[in-house]
Amino acid sequence: MRALLRLFVITGILGGFVVGCSETDSAVEPAPTLEEAAAPPPSVSSVPALTEEEAERAEFQYFDRCSGCHGALRKGATGPNITDEKMLEKTLAELEETIFEGTEAGMPGWGRTGEMTQAEAELMARFVQNPVPIPPEMGLEAMKATHQVHIPVSERPGKPEHDRNIDNLFGYILRDAGKVAIIDGDTKEAASVFDTGFAVHIFRASATGRYFYTIGRDGKLTLIDLFQEKPQVVAEVRVCLDARSVDVSKYNGPKGDFVDKLAIVGCYWPPQMVIVDGQTLEPIKVVSTRSSTYDTNEYHPEPRVATIVASHFDSEWVVAIKETGMVWLVDYSDLDNLQMTQIATERFLHDGGWDATKRYLLIAANMRDQIAVVDTKEKKFVTKFETGTKPHPGRGANWIDPEYGAVSATTHLGEGLIAVYGSDPENHPEHAWKVVREQETAGPGLFLKTHPESNHVWTDSTLSKDEGVNQQICVFRKDDFDAGPKCWKAADHGKVVHFEYNKAGDEVWASVWDKQGEIVIYDDKTLEEKKRITADWLVTPTGKWNVYNTVHDIY
Repeated sequence: MRALLRLFVITGILGGFVVGCSETDSAVEPAPTLEEAAAPPPSVSSVPALTEEEAERAEFQYFDRCSGCHGALRKGATGPNITDEKMLEKTLAELEETIFEGTEAGMPGWGRTGEMTQAEAELMARFVQNPVPIPPEMGLEAMKATHQVHIPVSERPGKPEHDRNIDNLFGYILRDAGKVAIIDGDTKEAASVFDTGFAVHIFRASATGRYFYTIGRDGKLTLIDLFQEKPQVVAEVRVCLDARSVDVSKYNGPKGDFVDKLAIVGCYWPPQMVIVDGQTLEPIKVVSTRSSTYDTNEYHPEPRVATIVASHFDSEWVVAIKETGMVWLVDYSDLDNLQMTQIATERFLHDGGWDATKRYLLIAANMRDQIAVVDTKEKKFVTKFETGTKPHPGRGANWIDPEYGAVSATTHLGEGLIAVYGSDPENHPEHAWKVVREQETAGPGLFLKTHPESNHVWTDSTLSKDEGVNQQICVFRKDDFDAGPKCWKAADHGKVVHFEYNKAGDEVWASVWDKQGEIVIYDDKTLEEKKRITADWLVTPTGKWNVYNTVHDIY
């Protein structure tokens, strides 16, 4: 425990992009039988010894690379249960090989990809055979102790102090450097590079487009003011020990004007959501997500928040609770009398986003190989359907198919496949929520992307274990999807990951993810490379978000 607490200090926790998971479904462990409860614990001599320094290193490594899939308590979600009781059933040699080489079903070989040495894989094998260190909780008082407002609202400029096109600015994650960059999409120059949280997972833009919010794996939330002469962090707070998601309030209607007034953070640990002031990030309210699974009604100690989006129909955030399979509609119009609608969908919810109408949440229940559909206007579950092995759409991709009308699509963690499905129940009910087209890609990937002004769908193969394939890009034509993709190698080092369009929809930006990172910019119409950005500050670039596309939920 002492080493774990030091870990949180090291990572800035008390002061995305984790990828790859194993194939085993991971329902909540059933209560032990009387015989099991009475059985003696594993012999102390069978548990591998760890020095205090080794435990400290292993805890950080687990947090950085493993907890996203296996959970802080190691009970599993997208990845399987890897508690010490389970891991003592394996030999150290077997565990070390799995960690170093990976699995066929999606867990990366951390040694093969260069993230772990053989010695580090051996250390992790010993670590997971030791008892699980229980992370501390984090309440409102601890959060407020981390809260800082660097520039008060009254001292912020009333209009931009520069002549950049704010709509075409990009927020760019520099994952392992603990930094982000704001890049001018017109000039391709970095407007600002600065420290944020450890391993930032996403950017979200405020409804007005003035601010960017970032959330890091260490639970640190930052507020970036794009009106400043040089964009900078104007407020920050730490609301979790591990986090992935954030969104803002966008509603302006009969219940009041909440535009940019509030923000919500979804935590992995502690399992909770936190509502903060949208202008200062002062923590306001904490809501635990600990509850029972939708199907078996068994209590779950670690239901983590996955996707969050802001409803376009009401003063609500749409919050997906990963392990319990619930989608919560959280009404932020009266925080003193908080109301929520809880919708049962499917377990192990992960990434997702809107259909083209922004009415339906389309979210992957990836360990069940399904997409779940929630109607946020009628506030009810619609359906779920299978697509392929471990769907992972990111926020997804929407376009008009020449035969099936409005469609949406997902890539997959477990296989090189794009599944396209109908998403227009009003005009094409016969195709709605059914897979209508499938095409193979170069290999398992994380993201796909398109734009209303484009005829192309871009996808990566970041998780492929074949030599060089994770450096490829594949592009499909919307008007001839069945012709298959055009694929090419975009880099000779690192992994190519994540795409974003500029505001006009005629450029696509891709990341080369390693310590000698690159940004590769393509002409969307010709697929020709327009520019390749390299710089000392480009350390492990991953996700990026265009202001205009993020404000308007264009994907």
